[in-house]
Amino acid sequence: MESISVFDIIKIGIGPSSSHTMGPWNAAELFINEIRKTHKISDVKEVFVEFFGSLAKTGIGHGTDIAGMLGLSGEDFKTIDTTKITQKIEAIKAAKTLKFAAEIELPFIYGHHLILNKEKSLDFHPNGMIFKAVFKDGTEFEQDYYSIGGGFVATEEEALVDELTIRTPYPCHKGKDVQHYCDKLGVSFSDLVYINEESWRTKQQTNEQALAIWQSIKECIYKGITQEGILPGGLKVVRRAAALNRTLLGNKPFKNKDEWYQLVLDTDETFVRISKWVSCFALAVNEENANFGRIITAPTNGASGIIPAVLMYSQTFTEYTGDDKIIRFLLVAGEIGTLFKKNATISAAMGGCQAETGVSSAMAAAGLTEIMGGTPGQVLMAAEIAMEHHLGLTCDPVAGLVQIPCIERNSMGAIKAITAANIAIESDPANARVTLDEVIQTMWETAQSMNGRFKETSEGGLAIAVNIAEC
Repeated sequence: MESISVFDIIKIGIGPSSSHTMGPWNAAELFINEIRKTHKISDVKEVFVEFFGSLAKTGIGHGTDIAGMLGLSGEDFKTIDTTKITQKIEAIKAAKTLKFAAEIELPFIYGHHLILNKEKSLDFHPNGMIFKAVFKDGTEFEQDYYSIGGGFVATEEEALVDELTIRTPYPCHKGKDVQHYCDKLGVSFSDLVYINEESWRTKQQTNEQALAIWQSIKECIYKGITQEGILPGGLKVVRRAAALNRTLLGNKPFKNKDEWYQLVLDTDETFVRISKWVSCFALAVNEENANFGRIITAPTNGASGIIPAVLMYSQTFTEYTGDDKIIRFLLVAGEIGTLFKKNATISAAMGGCQAETGVSSAMAAAGLTEIMGGTPGQVLMAAEIAMEHHLGLTCDPVAGLVQIPCIERNSMGAIKAITAANIAIESDPANARVTLDEVIQTMWETAQSMNGRFKETSEGGLAIAVNIAEC
């Protein structure tokens, strides 16, 4: 197996979906880069993209069509002004042209150059898409891509398109590998991750990247608790984080993120209030995600509120605070995410919501246990407990939007992560009857047995019970 950096699992993203928004956006960029290898962009006469399977069935609600158009336009989701996305898409549709690769204007008619094919799925993966370029000399170039979760993209011919070919000194592809190397080297879980991450960057750079993610988390939560109104998409879901924040603060005023953060630190620490704060943090992030906001993908966008909520909880309501704790939390959480990606899936289209909120809850539980002083065995145990109680969780988004039940599920996943960490830190892993590797294997078997209607298609579960057409 290839080694994967923790920062390929926890990274800056854009809502509402890592597999349905970021994946197609990344695929468009890869497609453009492939064209550049053999042609000039000015040689292109027309471009087409067709989405299949889950990408098509929930494409409107997940912004797959938007990602395809903006990706082909050469926009970068890490830097685009998210407040201008709607304006840019309306301009493309109105003009019936697209500035391909940010270089040349091409004809682009929605429904002709971009198609959501809900009747067909590609064999390799449910999240399939085909890009095609027609050149002025009459020749064509066509490439299939598959969004396999967390923004990762693959082709049928290759392994990961992203060149993640680095081999770490202590490869950890399973939980037992982590335990083995921690015992052999006499180090903590996070120390082991630090060592392996030096295959990509220096320790100082790792620290800087982790702390940059922490700042992005705080900014995202702050934005979420300062925004009100109705989320886009037609479901008329009301934002709740801002109102909950006001209630918890007793309407105390604040002018910026730092003032707000200090007010949270000074708040009463009763069990009920803390649990409400955890929910507030998670809701804030996922409401931003649903609004095409910039969030932290961890490991996916649909589950992007869990790690921010648990990490914020650790820094505001526990004694395990400070930069070192933040960094070690993220390193361990990210490494747990790689184990699920390598041995199961982090794609809801492949595994249901257990592959998103379940994995994220396991990641958060592990990170929290690490900074609470847990042994490697306890950290692995916490991840196992969190996932064990997400097994079988389906993905049935109402109207194809990452709103119901996705937003609330992040609050539930965060609370489960904290509970799992508290159980593990008071337990002896030697007495555990289920290992993390076994629960990952079980999750994958469950995913393979799960009916396809419950894998991000909006064809089963709540998506049918609520009976609202895709918006």
